[in-house]
Amino acid sequence: MIEKLYELKKMQTDQKMMEKGQILSKISHINDEIMFTENKINTTSVEKYGAVSDFAILQIHKNTMKLHIKKLEEEKVILNKEMDILNKEIIELQKESEQFKYILEEQQQEQLRQILVAEEEASNEYIQSKYITG
Repeated sequence: MIEKLYELKKMQTDQKMMEKGQILSKISHINDEIMFTENKINTTSVEKYGAVSDFAILQIHKNTMKLHIKKLEEEKVILNKEMDILNKEIIELQKESEQFKYILEEQQQEQLRQILVAEEEASNEYIQSKYITG
């Protein structure tokens, strides 16, 4: 029973670690997207002597990209909160897993002690029977 609980906690921990990897991947993707968009904002331009409407359109485009960056940063904040929650869950699962592992090791050691005691008793009985018959 303890072994099954230990394996369950290990499996849950592994699943949470995979979720953590996915969230880290999403955060990395968002960071890349933010850098790409900021680069576009800085490099987007119009001809030096272009029409006034070109400048207005450019400003609208830059504002749209800034809004996109703001939305990405909000999403990043949400993902970071999820990451914190996930880290706490992983720590709890690891603690529980370690507790079950300790109990499991204690049970195995107790079984080993019982086997050694039984072998010693059998050995003593054999020696006594040798002396009695001998």
